[in-house]
Amino acid sequence: MDVLIHLFVGLHIIGIAALLGGFLTQMKAMGQGTARFVPAMLHGALTMLVTGVVLVGLNEAQDHHVDTIKIGVKLAVLVVILGLVYVKRDDEKVDKSLFGLVGLLTMANIFIAVLWT
Repeated sequence: MDVLIHLFVGLHIIGIAALLGGFLTQMKAMGQGTARFVPAMLHGALTMLVTGVVLVGLNEAQDHHVDTIKIGVKLAVLVVILGLVYVKRDDEKVDKSLFGLVGLLTMANIFIAVLWT
């Protein structure tokens, strides 16, 4: 079971890498006002959602302690990210502040995962 958990942690990290990588590739375009949400950002957020739910389930199945408040905060942040990216995914340009908000929330989600113990 531990191997399965580690596999899904790896997939979860790949999801956050896709989301953050998609954001970082659009930073120059954001400065010019032409940034858009690329498919990698949507797919990364969806990957994070699915693997996060699976990870909670696997940890609960093994009777590991799961900090439900931390998971709830991370889920809420991810749902906001996912909602913004999904709704604006077909727009040719996204407002700088909205695009920056998604980047900020993505980084906040990373720091919540790492620093909240």
